[in-house]
Amino acid sequence: MKALLRWLALVGLALFVLQLFFVGRIAAMAVIDPQSTAFQRSEAWRVVGDKGDLRWRQRWVPYAQISDNLKRAVIASEDDGYTDHDGVDWDAVEKAWAKNSRAEQLAEQRAAASRGRNTRAPKVIGGSTITQQLAKNLFLSGERTLLRKGQELVLTLMLEAVLDKQRILEIYLNNVEWGEGVFGAQAASEHYFRKPASRLSAYEAARLAVMLPRPKYFEKLPGSAYLAGRAATITARMPHARLP
Repeated sequence: MKALLRWLALVGLALFVLQLFFVGRIAAMAVIDPQSTAFQRSEAWRVVGDKGDLRWRQRWVPYAQISDNLKRAVIASEDDGYTDHDGVDWDAVEKAWAKNSRAEQLAEQRAAASRGRNTRAPKVIGGSTITQQLAKNLFLSGERTLLRKGQELVLTLMLEAVLDKQRILEIYLNNVEWGEGVFGAQAASEHYFRKPASRLSAYEAARLAVMLPRPKYFEKLPGSAYLAGRAATITARMPHARLP
């Protein structure tokens, strides 16, 4: 019993030290721009391993040099309650949970009706906010476990407690993926529209925002009807998006 308690104490201490490390990293981000994220480093290793050639596009630009159109488009598309929540949009999480439960039930019914034949897996809908996405990209792996999700939640609350909304959005827009080896608003704007991020039009910004859930997929399908239609919808919603 003593050995077990000692082991649990060591695990608890290690977790506490890890959280202190994360707090220190986040506090430094208040004044220091992060050079890379955990997701970017994993992508770099993957690309080098697959192709042996790393083509990387990223250049940090200050918040003021990113078009308000892009800020509004990303908020309208990814997290329309960004300026109001504390990092987690609990209403969105509840809705996503309900949709995923219905999708799983439907998938089970289809599997039963198909009598064992292969059926399409249900589409999992997330309820992640911009802050949650940033927490995951900055520090965590892509695995989906309860432990990782719990750490993501803790990191999200840390980010919201230490940094203001404007800084969180600035870091997010400068590091989010927009294609194979394309990271950040400036690189995406130059890659797709041959112009700086400060000069993006409303529709151009909306197209970039719509790409975010599947950037590599949409990079290969620039003429996608879904991309164009969804971008038009986001453009119409942008005037209602509140900026930090």
